[in-house]
Amino acid sequence: MTDPAPLLVVPADTAVRRRDWRHVHNAVIPTDPLSDGDVQERAGRNRLEVAYRGTELVGCSTVRPATDLEPVTVIVRVLPELRGQGVGRALYAHCTRGLRGPVQTVVLASNEDGLAFAVRRGFVEVDRYVLDGDSVEYVELRRD
Repeated sequence: MTDPAPLLVVPADTAVRRRDWRHVHNAVIPTDPLSDGDVQERAGRNRLEVAYRGTELVGCSTVRPATDLEPVTVIVRVLPELRGQGVGRALYAHCTRGLRGPVQTVVLASNEDGLAFAVRRGFVEVDRYVLDGDSVEYVELRRD
């Protein structure tokens, strides 16, 4: 058995990469599907990256800069069928490299894998909320 190809993480800075980022986001968070315009808007204020293993799309990430009221937010998404293969761990390590201080994340409450992943990394729940017009909870977690 051969080792899987290394993870390649690249900015979502082209139409193809933004489409791939959108595909992963919408697969992981089907309750809040984004349009191309939504992704373009987010790319203007956050660092969006896409993860590939070889040529295979495996995940994406969002890093929101810290504000006066909130710490940096790191959100890692892995396609459901590829979880448990180290992709999330590698992508999270990439996104948090060099970060200092508290970090927060947001996970769809129904994503048990994502919640367990965050807890294993020292995150604790600080809030739950539901988006307007939605019925699924999001869990906000923080690690100091």
